[in-house]
Amino acid sequence: MPYKFETDKLKIPKKLDRRIKLTDGQKNIIRELYKTGEYSQRKLANEFGVSRRLIQFIIDPKKQKENYQKRVERGGHKQYYERAKNSESIKNTRKYKQSIKEELIKG
Repeated sequence: MPYKFETDKLKIPKKLDRRIKLTDGQKNIIRELYKTGEYSQRKLANEFGVSRRLIQFIIDPKKQKENYQKRVERGGHKQYYERAKNSESIKNTRKYKQSIKEELIKG
């Protein structure tokens, strides 16, 4: 398992980066499309390849703040997930990053 300092310096090319990022411009487009009434949150989520929940938070930032407050009331960072599934996911991500690092070194 690589240490954090070993992977932080690795610049992953955008085409290999599996994290989805939305720019401010895309967020504005999402807001505008939703206001037209032609797109549902689910449709926008599929279109942009993100979760419906993220679309909901982009459209109504107040909901995101409320969600954060409820999370603080529950005790802070308590997340509800399956520990074994989460551990497996972390291992897979580390393996993926390591394979990218090896490809970048070779090529």
